[in-house]
Amino acid sequence: MKCNTVRTKLAGYLDDAITGGARVAERVQISQHLEACNVCREELERFRKLAVMLSRVPKNIPPANLAVRIKVAAAQAQHSHGWSSRVRRMKDRAEILLDNVFRPLSVPATGGFFSAILVFVLVLQMIVPGTTVRAVQNDVALNLMRPAELVTLSDYPQSWAPEQQDLELSLPHGLLVDVTVDSHGQMTDYQILSGPTSQELRHHLDQMLLFSRFSPMLSFGRPTAGGHVVLSFSAVRVRG
Repeated sequence: MKCNTVRTKLAGYLDDAITGGARVAERVQISQHLEACNVCREELERFRKLAVMLSRVPKNIPPANLAVRIKVAAAQAQHSHGWSSRVRRMKDRAEILLDNVFRPLSVPATGGFFSAILVFVLVLQMIVPGTTVRAVQNDVALNLMRPAELVTLSDYPQSWAPEQQDLELSLPHGLLVDVTVDSHGQMTDYQILSGPTSQELRHHLDQMLLFSRFSPMLSFGRPTAGGHVVLSFSAVRVRG
């Protein structure tokens, strides 16, 4: 038997408290080990000295009213299981949870919420360039975002529209064109929203819009590509 195993069993060996079916054989093995090991014998001697010191400690006599105190404590514990005590305990736990968990998190959460709103308001127009909202006709444009605008439209001849499409072009807003403008104020593409779409008409629109001047969309004061300008054309022919 090794020293580590013997040291764990010295207390039971000293008190004769070793249990199990092989109790006698185990005590014999421990005894044989102690005869050959000085270190384990010294450890056993320390246990004996400790037992002698503990035997000299005076015994604590229980108080005479111990039984009464136990009954009172049991009655108080039984009374504490009522609804009022449960509600009080739930209130105390809620206050502790609020002070230790939710209150430290409330300040960062509030600050993050307002920061998110600020970032959303300031950066939204940079994320979606070219998208403008004109809820009020006479609304003043903000410095953060200014839509693209038409500066001068190129001169076009009277015969820019084919005669067979006079009926459509004579109507109000007979031809609506959505022009896409780059950061230099030049037309990059256009789309006919309503009106005729013949090849001859598109040829004239190409020449007209190519030589027109636009102001680019401004985002935080910087020219930005992707601005849109909606143009309306109509044609009236007078014959006499």
